[in-house]
Amino acid sequence: EKIDPRIEPASPTNDRPAAAALASQLAALVDQARVGDAAFEPAAANAERLAASAGAAQSESWIAAQQALSVAIAARKPTALALADIDMLAARALQTQGGIAPNDLKTIDAAASEVSAISSRQTDRIAAMQRRLGP
Repeated sequence: EKIDPRIEPASPTNDRPAAAALASQLAALVDQARVGDAAFEPAAANAERLAASAGAAQSESWIAAQQALSVAIAARKPTALALADIDMLAARALQTQGGIAPNDLKTIDAAASEVSAISSRQTDRIAAMQRRLGP
């Protein structure tokens, strides 16, 4: 059977909007990362301030900076969990559905991109403090 190339093909059945439940879950995870970032900010700023003025390793000021760094690392938890949960949602969809609809994938990618950017900024700040404080 021949297909006339001048005729537009019917739109695929999976060209539906992103699933509402998925979009809602992803929005909640992005919000979780944003709230986590807001909590991370003051913890990181304090740790950066203390790291910048820390003395030699094992000194009192160095120990205070290390403790503040630990608080900043702990403050990353909501962002790290949000990123892991986004990955889990995508993996679950692949496993249970055998694939991801294009608009679901776009929604997942957008959420993952935003949360990944937050996570990368946090990781970079922590790494800089760790380099400053040394082993």
